[in-house]
Amino acid sequence: MEQKQNKFISFFSNAWSPFRVTVILGVLAAYYFGITGTFWAVTGEFTRWGGSILQLFGINTKHFVYLKMIHFQGTPLTRVDGVMILGMFLGAFIAAIISNNVKLRLPTSWVRVFQALFGGMMAGFGARLAMGCNLAAFFTGIPQFSLHAWFFTIFTALGTYIGTKVIKLPLFQTHAKLIKNTNGKSSYHLPNYVNSAHKRIMHYLLFAFAIILIVLLMWGSFAKTELLGLATIFGLTFGFLLEKGQVCFTSAFRDLWIAGRTTMIDGILAGMAIGTIGTFAYIKLGMPAKIFWAGPNAMIGGLIFGIGIVVAGGCETGWMYRSMEGQIHFWIVGLGNILGSILLVYTWKYLAPILVYKFPKVNLLKQFGDMGGLVITFTLLLLCFIFTSIWKYRFFKKDSEKEGLIQNGQD
Repeated sequence: MEQKQNKFISFFSNAWSPFRVTVILGVLAAYYFGITGTFWAVTGEFTRWGGSILQLFGINTKHFVYLKMIHFQGTPLTRVDGVMILGMFLGAFIAAIISNNVKLRLPTSWVRVFQALFGGMMAGFGARLAMGCNLAAFFTGIPQFSLHAWFFTIFTALGTYIGTKVIKLPLFQTHAKLIKNTNGKSSYHLPNYVNSAHKRIMHYLLFAFAIILIVLLMWGSFAKTELLGLATIFGLTFGFLLEKGQVCFTSAFRDLWIAGRTTMIDGILAGMAIGTIGTFAYIKLGMPAKIFWAGPNAMIGGLIFGIGIVVAGGCETGWMYRSMEGQIHFWIVGLGNILGSILLVYTWKYLAPILVYKFPKVNLLKQFGDMGGLVITFTLLLLCFIFTSIWKYRFFKKDSEKEGLIQNGQD
């Protein structure tokens, strides 16, 4: 009995396989679309938060075309996306507490603060220019059969590759010190790390606080409408899974380019493949797909977004769960996201006539038929998998060749 209890505790306290988590997220994203009528997305709501900030400063937001287009009205507690995102934060917070992963961590240098704010602004601006982030224009955008999502994905991948070169520039280098632990292993010294003398008591207090907030959010959501209540449940689940699996799209691309690791990207591709099947089923049942302009905005936005998330160190979902773990760096990334979206709101009327409105909204199912749209989507996903596999093979082949040359030189 005690052994079973220990296994149960260990299951929830340990990290989960990112591959399995992303597959589950793909299934849940399809269900979320079928139940709420919208896709799993976050940056649109963050832009509405930006609109609310503008109002707090006395700015009249009624003349902003972009805010009208994304239905800026009500509050986060009365919008499906709003309660879903609040649920995500709380779900990630609960997961971090269970994993004993809540630690207040301050940025190690002003360089990192700059990276967080500037990279976050780039990501927020690029995402909203492209009408979606790593969720709405990638993970859930591709299963919607929208061509713009493929434009965004390709240029985001390119942007992340460029981003890995950018962060190697001297401007972004800090003088982090390595210190030796008692176990003989080295780790980065975090001088501002905050530790509590009453760790266990604080742990229980945080858990109780999170549960109270969840109960209040659930009660308030279901009291308004059943739809808001269901959106809250999905948000809690999304956030919990993201933290437990440490799912970050930035890490997926960065690990691919820098280390040749494909575990995360493979899981994301598998999740999208499964999500595509579920989304297709709901579309055939009458749920309208979310299709956006397949224009230069998706390409430019994707490129800016890709560079931004690598500079910032986290994507939209990544900064959300990491901020709940107590990493102040990612609170700044989130602020940058909102500021970047506000910048897009101001510039949309100048950019849209050139980069957006002239171009069509292409639905692959309507353009090529049901079977054609499915075949094209799964073929492109397969090509992505083949590309990442080849990259991984060549990466490790080069590494082994270098190692062999070094050994031969030593001999």
